[in-house]
Amino acid sequence: MEALKMSEREASEKIGRKRSASLYQAVWRWHFYAGLIFSPFLIILAFSGGVYLFKPQIENVMYQDLYFVEEGGAALAASAQTAGVLESYPDASVTSVRFYDDPARSTEVGIMQNGEAASVYVNPYNGSVLGDIPSGERFTDIFVSIHSELLIGGTAANLLVELAACWAVILLITGLYIWWPRKRSAIWGTVLPRLRSKGRTFWRDLHAVPAFWLSLGILVLILTGLPWSGVMGEQINRLATSTNTGYPAFAQSFGEKPESQVLAKDVASDVPWASENMPVPSSVDNGYVPISVDDAVTVASQQNIAKPYTISMPQGEAGVYTLATSHANPSDSATIHLDQYTGSILSDVRFQDYGIMAQGITLGIALHEGRLFGLANQILGLIVCIGLIFVIISSFVMWKKRKPKGRSGAPAKSKDKKVTRIVFFIMLALGVLMPLVGISIIVIYLLDRFVIPRIKPLQKQLFEGGGANE
Repeated sequence: MEALKMSEREASEKIGRKRSASLYQAVWRWHFYAGLIFSPFLIILAFSGGVYLFKPQIENVMYQDLYFVEEGGAALAASAQTAGVLESYPDASVTSVRFYDDPARSTEVGIMQNGEAASVYVNPYNGSVLGDIPSGERFTDIFVSIHSELLIGGTAANLLVELAACWAVILLITGLYIWWPRKRSAIWGTVLPRLRSKGRTFWRDLHAVPAFWLSLGILVLILTGLPWSGVMGEQINRLATSTNTGYPAFAQSFGEKPESQVLAKDVASDVPWASENMPVPSSVDNGYVPISVDDAVTVASQQNIAKPYTISMPQGEAGVYTLATSHANPSDSATIHLDQYTGSILSDVRFQDYGIMAQGITLGIALHEGRLFGLANQILGLIVCIGLIFVIISSFVMWKKRKPKGRSGAPAKSKDKKVTRIVFFIMLALGVLMPLVGISIIVIYLLDRFVIPRIKPLQKQLFEGGGANE
């Protein structure tokens, strides 16, 4: 009887080990193909993001002749500075004025000339025009374009960036499962690399161990970047609005809520993320003479708007002055709309007015851009970006060392169909949270089920003679 129980226990343990091995194989296969497809894009995102973290330092050096002036007493009125710009650019119209907290910084005046936008830099102490930079042509703008649109531009490129970022989350989840030590005492190869080992084991540790230590930082960078994305960003904004955890329905000082289809991001610069989709109120043309930009500056001072901030000019007879700052210190973020005729405050939204979700996202965006806690934030972000690139390169070397000649080296398919289905449905559940991932998983399934089996060379390349277990 005892022998029978032992036999049953051994059989049960054997089944458990087989199922565990099958689960490992299925997860590793998803991890392998996700890494193979999206790693190049993640390197691009990490590199471009790492450079952009140091945007202030890079631009201060590259454009120091435009950005910095000698302090010379009291600054000229904003209207006098913009008048000097219009003298130098007679065919232009002023769209915005940006003031900095550093007294040695020039004033940045946004203009529109012949359908082209540019920033003109003015010495605030004598009104002299220092030069201009066309919109989108700063050195760091190149890296913004690479980071958000792969330099190609357009919706498709933006969606591809979002898809790569979302799959990076799955890479982290599956990678942590593969990394998870099967033995409690397994310190080497899990939290510490076996540097004395050779070959594939050496590179496996250089891939898995740094990935473990960097996993939280990578995840935070990904999640804090998603609010800008096309699909997930819209979902996040919709969730914040529906749960009343985003910007207030409408924060205004006077009058009833105006109906407007115009959003803040469409008419103003430097608007915080939480205020971008706020409806913009309208000015009422009651025969008054419009206020000047100097009056708008006075309101900014009276309302304690922290520099640097931007004043965006009214667009049309119903347009408003917008005073906005997406401040390095998120608690100083502000968006104020002024009636262009009376100067009255139509809307005033500050960080403390945001819902809890919008406040968290605002802090996350500042962290993502490396401005939440200064140089330390930038260095921490750079370490994560460089670490991610290293993890990807080490995985490539490990794959090349393991890959059979003429084959993909992919992990073999799990023979346990039940486990395969479970993993597939878990992936689909993640796809529900990240719609682009869900669509791509369905596409992969259809290719795997109906297309690849009909193409024998491709079937052999991907599914036969795969790599050995890690």
